[in-house]
Amino acid sequence: MTIAEDLIKDKNREVVSTPADTPIVEAVALMDRENVGCLLVTQDEAMVGIWTERDLARDVAEDGFDIHTSTIGAYMSHPLITCEWSDSVYSLMDKFLGLRIRHLVVDKDGQHIGLISAGDVMRATVHEKDRELAEANANMSWQYYEEWNTSRD
Repeated sequence: MTIAEDLIKDKNREVVSTPADTPIVEAVALMDRENVGCLLVTQDEAMVGIWTERDLARDVAEDGFDIHTSTIGAYMSHPLITCEWSDSVYSLMDKFLGLRIRHLVVDKDGQHIGLISAGDVMRATVHEKDRELAEANANMSWQYYEEWNTSRD
């Protein structure tokens, strides 16, 4: 079964992060350059929050929001929502749906080892179901049913 750590390895991508004092305009430019939908926010080398495209959509409606002077730390979501490295894709899917989030930080032995998105989990779930179906079809062919029917005579 596919687990969160497998998704991290398959992505083969470093987590994109920025300090909490980064102006929003620079954060948006970084997301565009890196082609990502979120940034992990750091403070004193520690990951303290996350800021996403969804956050930006909400932030622009806030009084006092200025894309040039507002910092990502003032608008980030925190604390981080995490999952364990050993969580199955089905467990991860439950977390994404139940918590209504799009990103999870993956923890292993108390360390953040990566970030996965709902899209990563959706893709892995489809592959997992495809593998399960192929396995079931290999075990239960029409020949099996035809032989089963004649063996009862």
